Amino acid sequence: MPPRGGRWLLYGATGYTGTLIAREAVRRGLRPVLAGRHPAKVAGLATELGLDHLVFDLLGPAYVAKVVSGFDAVLHCAGPFVDTYRAMVDGCLEAKTHYLDITGEIAVFEGCARRDARAKDAGIVLLPGVGFDVVPSDCLAASLAAALPGAVSLELAFGGGAGFSRGTARTMVGGLGHGGAVRRAGAITRVPLAWRARTIPFRDKPRFAMSIPWGDVSTAFHSTGIPDIVVYTATPKRTVRWLRLARWLTPVLRLPAVQRWALRRVDATVTGPTAEQRATARMQLWGRARDAAGLEVSGTLVTPEGYALTAATAVECLVRLLAGGVAPGFRTPASAFGAGLIGDIPGCELRVGAPTDRDATAGPAAGPAA
Repeated sequence: MPPRGGRWLLYGATGYTGTLIAREAVRRGLRPVLAGRHPAKVAGLATELGLDHLVFDLLGPAYVAKVVSGFDAVLHCAGPFVDTYRAMVDGCLEAKTHYLDITGEIAVFEGCARRDARAKDAGIVLLPGVGFDVVPSDCLAASLAAALPGAVSLELAFGGGAGFSRGTARTMVGGLGHGGAVRRAGAITRVPLAWRARTIPFRDKPRFAMSIPWGDVSTAFHSTGIPDIVVYTATPKRTVRWLRLARWLTPVLRLPAVQRWALRRVDATVTGPTAEQRATARMQLWGRARDAAGLEVSGTLVTPEGYALTAATAVECLVRLLAGGVAPGFRTPASAFGAGLIGDIPGCELRVGAPTDRDATAGPAAGPAA
């Protein structure tokens, strides 16, 4: 059911993922106010869906606060979020408006976490990562932690899907020059590109995968307290070899001219998965937690295609947040709604085994951490 008395703003509504979320919201009987920077695009989508709209740019927290002060929540979908979240989050804090987004960027999660005390004082929830980044993996991580209390290490991996949207690709370009990231002893630590590689036993088939600076390096720690975290994505071996050879290019990839060239290429060539691909593709997730005594527990999760899942989980999280019951402050999806959230999304199936002795279930070792 639509939340009663909840008036919410969907910012970045005309982007690839924002449009999917707008359509999903309308399908569920919700009436968000659509917003973005481009008047013709926003007005066109709003007219098509029969919704109200606003046009504004993120000109700083004070300006944003004035715009969003009449709303109960903002669902922010305009990335790269590392460039846009500060004005929106701080504006929501000033306006005392709940904040949600669909980021997968570690810096954004950590920035929201640093605002935890301010959010509590304002009586609002800061809930980044309500899409494929990171609802399914966060729920998998929380399920593993519940099955093995006291776990000290966590590995997560994902694969499948049907490609990236333009916004996701632009975010990836921005992160290339910064290498990878893992969590060690509770602290986020920078590592080289493709730092580790291994074969992951996904439910459908094994896939080769490499470590990446995925959002769970931040969020899984906040959700579970597990101090050591590595996240992998399925990647062809030849790509892993190329990335390892290209590590010396990392400083070059940060140069403004190189970034501009790469972004132009993304804009010219990337469109995102088609409707048919979103309807038929599946995502595979895997995770394993271990404790200091040598016990381990693993699990798998199968979901719809990532952008289709994002539309479903983002709207579901928005509805649940406006329904009440979430304590103010910074929250991850699993800490806000429980690990069972993903099981309530159509097409998702989570399986977690029982803890076993590590020596009896040892899988393929991780590749070199060079």
